[in-house]
Amino acid sequence: MQTYLIRRLLALIPTLFFASIIVFSVIRLIPGDIIDLMLSENDFGASDRETRAQITEALGLHEPIYVQYLVWAKKLVLHGDLGNSLWQDTPVIDDIKARLPYTLELGALGLFFALVIAIPIGIYSAIHQETLGDHVGRTISILGLSIPSFWLGTMVVIMPAIWWGWSTPTGAVPFLDDPIRNLQVFLTPSLILGLALSAVTMRMTRTMMLEVLRQDYIRTAWAKGLKERVIILRHAMKNALIPVITLIGLFVPILIGGTVIIEQIFTIPGIGQLLLESVSARDYPVITGIFLVVGLIVIATNLVVDLCYGFLDPKVRYDD
Repeated sequence: MQTYLIRRLLALIPTLFFASIIVFSVIRLIPGDIIDLMLSENDFGASDRETRAQITEALGLHEPIYVQYLVWAKKLVLHGDLGNSLWQDTPVIDDIKARLPYTLELGALGLFFALVIAIPIGIYSAIHQETLGDHVGRTISILGLSIPSFWLGTMVVIMPAIWWGWSTPTGAVPFLDDPIRNLQVFLTPSLILGLALSAVTMRMTRTMMLEVLRQDYIRTAWAKGLKERVIILRHAMKNALIPVITLIGLFVPILIGGTVIIEQIFTIPGIGQLLLESVSARDYPVITGIFLVVGLIVIATNLVVDLCYGFLDPKVRYDD
């Protein structure tokens, strides 16, 4: 196990290196120029060459892109510094630290609701195949796949305000500062985020449970007279959940992408909202820092998923 972990952690280095090069280069291909935005913000003409040259040099954008990358990478490796915002001149790492907890909480609650909804319904549908409950569960999963989360979130915000004069709570606060207020703000958006993911998980859980329940060792367990609860929980569910765990690893990028839209709809000051603001302002260091942190989270999550295989499947071993 120790050797496996060391190999996986060492593999992070080239992965993040190439990811940083791609992100650092691609974001500068976004149409629009931060210098034009700054000139218009300060009522300067876009053709004011002297002012443009001064701003470009002050921001360090006059250097070739590979020089800019080397300077940025040197600060990151030696000091853990992701640079400063080109607009606010604040450390990017501080901006991310302030926003990241909201996004992680939204994503974690969304994943929690997805699993709480999907796994019990998927198992029930498999055990009671072709019954009314099975058809209802499959209908719910199809609806979840068909309804976009951004549309549902918009309807949840707009319709209650029009019909009853009620709007969802806004103004997110840290959980430790005010747990009740925090949960009031995050409950609705995380539930909407989880509904979209639960549909896929539900169908996967049902399919895998049906496959496992047809295996010989399950029929043997029934023949021995074991209780249904023991057969389902101890023998069938662990094997059926292996592909579901894989699916959870694939959900992480989807969750982060979904939070970008959900945070905008429910005005949650998370990473997604910061990313949209930074893209609009062409704030390159902030965009690069966000993608690097998100990439690290995705890689770490997939490592945890791989380790979970050893718990669910005794045949999986991470030998040193």
